[in-house]
Amino acid sequence: MATHTVTTPPRRRATGHARRQRVGWLFITPFLVIFAAFLIFPLIYAFGMSLFSSTLATGTKFVGAANYLKAFTDPLFLGGLGRVALYALVMIPAQLLVALVAALVLDTLGTWLAKASRLLIFAPYAIPVVIGALMWSFLYSPRFGPAGTIFGLFGLDAPDFLASSAIFGSLVNIVTWQWSGYYMIVIYAALRSIDPSIYEAARVDGAGGWQIATRIKVPMIASSMVMVITFALIGTLQFFTEPTVLRSIASGALPAEYTPNMYAYALAFSYSQFNYASTIAFSLAIVVFIGSFGFLFLTRKQNGLK
Repeated sequence: MATHTVTTPPRRRATGHARRQRVGWLFITPFLVIFAAFLIFPLIYAFGMSLFSSTLATGTKFVGAANYLKAFTDPLFLGGLGRVALYALVMIPAQLLVALVAALVLDTLGTWLAKASRLLIFAPYAIPVVIGALMWSFLYSPRFGPAGTIFGLFGLDAPDFLASSAIFGSLVNIVTWQWSGYYMIVIYAALRSIDPSIYEAARVDGAGGWQIATRIKVPMIASSMVMVITFALIGTLQFFTEPTVLRSIASGALPAEYTPNMYAYALAFSYSQFNYASTIAFSLAIVVFIGSFGFLFLTRKQNGLK
């Protein structure tokens, strides 16, 4: 018995494909409009402002790259970069260690306790950063926080966690508490994607829990670890919200130029130097791009790149 196949004419297939493309563009157009209006156009406008200088004496004039040359020789900007670099050297290893240990422990648990623990560790990330910083400012207060009560039981004065000598550690603690849960979820998801038969083969060969964790699990999630470190590096270089919230409480421990983003904010909204503030913001973006790209280049083998 002969069979006949019905083929669609090429012109009709092309028409159907074009119609689906138009429908697809129709769905994503609202996103593209909002994306362009609130990100692309403001970035273009801000970059244009960074190429001009505006003063009462000379008015607005085009200066080209002069603002950028000034920024990268500005001691306030360079000082802020040095501080966020120091924070990166301390905070990123601390966050990575907490997240990795938590993920490895939870990966070995298979009870309801693991689910509850994941939720509790992730919960700080779900709290808005401003609210979290305000909460910690209360906890750090020697007068109203719990430290005063605890140290008072031993007849001691509570330390001032918001003093200039302690503010660095206080901010490290806040950010580590805020972000470790998010990084833990990323690492935990990578661990769950590993084939369990690999662990069984390792146990047959005599490997213990510590050897499985350090010699199998951690190397196999190297690409996820690189991604976590990249996210942490970008976020730390853009450090802004936590020190800004604590600045009004820390009584001089956090100057307006404490971080590059805080410096740009102060220039724009305290001194109305919008052109130079745009320059500082884009100069920081250049540093963030170079730093993250350089790190990804150095770790390209872990990312599976050549």
